[in-house]
Amino acid sequence: MSSDYKYTQFFNALQSLIEIDSNEMLYYSELLSVVRFKKGELLLKAGETCKNIFFINQGLCRTFFLNAKGEENTFHFTMEKEFITDYESFVAVEPAYFSIQALEPVEAVVMTYHTVHDGYKNLQNGEKLGRLLAEKYLFMFMNKVRDIYTEDAITRYRKMSKRYPSILQRVPQHLVASYLNITPVHLSRLKGII
Repeated sequence: MSSDYKYTQFFNALQSLIEIDSNEMLYYSELLSVVRFKKGELLLKAGETCKNIFFINQGLCRTFFLNAKGEENTFHFTMEKEFITDYESFVAVEPAYFSIQALEPVEAVVMTYHTVHDGYKNLQNGEKLGRLLAEKYLFMFMNKVRDIYTEDAITRYRKMSKRYPSILQRVPQHLVASYLNITPVHLSRLKGII
């Protein structure tokens, strides 16, 4: 595994979720690849079928969708040492609702649909890993929806700042405002209050 330093963070993340031994890591590393994306490049475009789960080694991504007016709404940010996908599209093998965009140059470990399903069969805790990744995605989704409908903008801003401490330095203000479901003007006011 020493030559596969590019997978170190990925396997550390896996080990925080499941038990995986060195033989399994060696086997699984043969099924992985590392891909680089330029700033602004799409990892996934809405309407395409999501065929990958990405683990971000370096960089920052956003998940977004188009609203009824055709405007982009940022749903989620994903930073280093986190997984990102359109899980519904990935599992159901259907067109994605969300797009995923690199906001910085991104290096990502790629788990294909085949890789994930191979892991279900050949890793001792592969099915557990699949369940835990699905749960993480579900909790992220549910927390976001709950926050929008039950919390005020100041609370959402504080939660965002705690979850993503460097977000205001790394992401344009209009995307942060979109994530918080407020206008850029409202965001400027919030920053002045807090």
